[in-house]
Amino acid sequence: MTTETYTALITPFANNQIDKKSLAKLIEFQIKNGIDGIVPCGTTGESPTLSHEEHNFVIEFCVKTAKGRVKIMAGTGSNSTEEAVMMTKHARKVGADSCLIVAPYYNKPTPEGVFQHFKELDKCGIPLVIYNIPGRSVINISDENLARIAELKNIVGIKDATGDLARVASLRLLIKKKFSYLSGEDATVVGFNAMGGNGVISVSANIVPKMVSDLQKTTAKGDYKTALKLQDKLTALHNAMFCETNPIPIKYAASLMGLCLDEIRLPLVSPSKSAKERIAKEMKKLRLI
Repeated sequence: MTTETYTALITPFANNQIDKKSLAKLIEFQIKNGIDGIVPCGTTGESPTLSHEEHNFVIEFCVKTAKGRVKIMAGTGSNSTEEAVMMTKHARKVGADSCLIVAPYYNKPTPEGVFQHFKELDKCGIPLVIYNIPGRSVINISDENLARIAELKNIVGIKDATGDLARVASLRLLIKKKFSYLSGEDATVVGFNAMGGNGVISVSANIVPKMVSDLQKTTAKGDYKTALKLQDKLTALHNAMFCETNPIPIKYAASLMGLCLDEIRLPLVSPSKSAKERIAKEMKKLRLI
């Protein structure tokens, strides 16, 4: 089995502007440490507060900086189908390898509406990965509707952030084509891959890319005993990275490593004192700082 490790990349800011120097540093740090791909402009990249111009810039910057050394899966989802199509077409134009499309949030479409949303995006002609995260989108796409969406030509995989490991097994039986099953939860990757998954889109990989990548490679070999040992080393860090709303903790953690500033856009704010202490404590255990 082969696995893929993607990093849900943070978007660094300086004086409320995109910090190009730090963004380049983050990308090079990921490449140096064996990551297979990066996902710019997802939730971890603070996509809700990026302007259209900033969103397009970040994706193009990542493509140009990576120069084909890692894959670029651009976050181009929206609760507006028209807006999602516009951003997805741009990502294709500037050379992204694929796009991550979140389930349409807030306006709560019916299952048919969700299917039609992805049907329109499928016409953009770039590989698409479904992002199912009911904790943020409210929509939890059913297995049956996911299988229906997967029949579309350019739908190539799913990022599942439900935490339900049984879904991987169910989907593998329902989806009849080659398909990528990526975990959207750092804490569940060993079990996810054991159930038939083949990768992760990781938040923690922003600061521990090699460890996250090594864990994936170990599961690919079927060495789950070693994988569990690696996971045990990472579990407390994973939990700390979600002690407050993502990406608040991971951005602070990256700042402690000198990768970027701890600048985040409202309505998100910097971590509380107790969260900062917890994050630093777990990072020191792994000798990250």
